[in-house]
Amino acid sequence: MRNLAQCGLKIITYNFMPVLDWLRTDTAFPLLDGSRTLRFDRLAFIAFDLFLLKRPGAEKDYPAEEIAAAKAKFNGMTNEFKRVLYENMLLGLPGDDESFTALEVLEALDGYAKIGPKELKKHLFDFLQAVVPVAEEVGLKMAIHPDDPPFQVLGLPRVVCTEKDVEELLAAAPSPANGLCFCTGSYGSRPDNDVAAMVKKFGDHIHFLHLRNTKLEPNGGFHEADHLGGDTDMPAVVREVLAIMQRRKLSIPMRPDHGHQMLDDLDKKTYPGYSAIGRLRGLAELRGLEKGLSYSMG
Repeated sequence: MRNLAQCGLKIITYNFMPVLDWLRTDTAFPLLDGSRTLRFDRLAFIAFDLFLLKRPGAEKDYPAEEIAAAKAKFNGMTNEFKRVLYENMLLGLPGDDESFTALEVLEALDGYAKIGPKELKKHLFDFLQAVVPVAEEVGLKMAIHPDDPPFQVLGLPRVVCTEKDVEELLAAAPSPANGLCFCTGSYGSRPDNDVAAMVKKFGDHIHFLHLRNTKLEPNGGFHEADHLGGDTDMPAVVREVLAIMQRRKLSIPMRPDHGHQMLDDLDKKTYPGYSAIGRLRGLAELRGLEKGLSYSMG
């Protein structure tokens, strides 16, 4: 952290998701306009956990009706669908071409067998109490990215998912250096999160913005929607962000995130969610929204 500060960096974005990063069952879900997007199908995920990964004790994490529905879905899958699902769930970390193996994941999961949400939160708070004073000393801002998806997966606890989680982590190490990478897509993947209200409430602690949108599905799943579509009210979010920046007299860095694969990128090999054209489209939409709201707010 001291070296990063000496190099002129101001913000460190990180997450506290154990073993795996973000997870999607489908990395090329077709949309009506011909583009492709990322999707988390809960029943497909349960089918992977129970019947492909075969995680020991996995059946304890799901109600009987979901297990039955996942089994029926699995039985209806083609071998090709199962192969793609398996590969999608074992994707390597962003920026890495290497995928995980099932054995690597199972061995890593075993290391968390006795760690639940309470224990993992304590680890997070201990980490923050150790590093935040150093960040404050050298002029860095720590910005934690929420869990994605924002609920337990593969028996692993997820502890940065809700408004209450954010309140607790900010209280664990009170400091201007302890803050958020506020991802509207991750928080918006839970119907119990009011994303615009959270932006307003935690505005003094937001150091970086990931603006994307998700469409919730009936079975607990979701897919990545247009940046101005989906279930998060993006105009309300950006209006709150503009008010925060005016009050704090600064510009919060922002990026569009998880763009759709579209046009020429449909025929290119890209890391899922990070093809250029879809994210540039999202950026243009968000900049237009910001400009329009700026004029209306005076």
